[in-house]
Amino acid sequence: MKKILVLSDSHGNVNNMVLAVRSASPDLIIHLGDCWSDAQKLRLKFPGIPMEQVPGNCDCNQEFQERELLIEGKRILICHGHTFNVKAGYLNLEYAAEERKVDAALFGHTHRVFYDVHNRITYLNPGSIGSPAFGVPPSYGILEVDSFTGRITEDVFYLE
Repeated sequence: MKKILVLSDSHGNVNNMVLAVRSASPDLIIHLGDCWSDAQKLRLKFPGIPMEQVPGNCDCNQEFQERELLIEGKRILICHGHTFNVKAGYLNLEYAAEERKVDAALFGHTHRVFYDVHNRITYLNPGSIGSPAFGVPPSYGILEVDSFTGRITEDVFYLE
């Protein structure tokens, strides 16, 4: 089983990401953008944990907007979410996930936690680890991919 820490929208708050890594003890970290440099700083603090990342709308690095990862035999789409206009709804992201035949789609941008399984696809927005909206504590997601059973499970946790 692979335990993946999913972070988004750190907006300069590397300390909260460090707390999440220490709490979760993940096998892999995924940073979904805003801010690219925060993820780089986190990578330096935990060089033994592999990390994947994509840029957000506040990042200068716009080489690629989304990527697909293969983890334990599962195809996972990672994106910030702004290119799919997720603040207006999740339909564009859902169409892209179905078209690409992924098993999970991870996104951020809204600063709001969301997780669901729809048409066999797991969706996860971990909220914001750095600047949460609406008086909610900073949050992060955990995605577990079990290669033995083929299951993907997701959950969200809050820093207190």
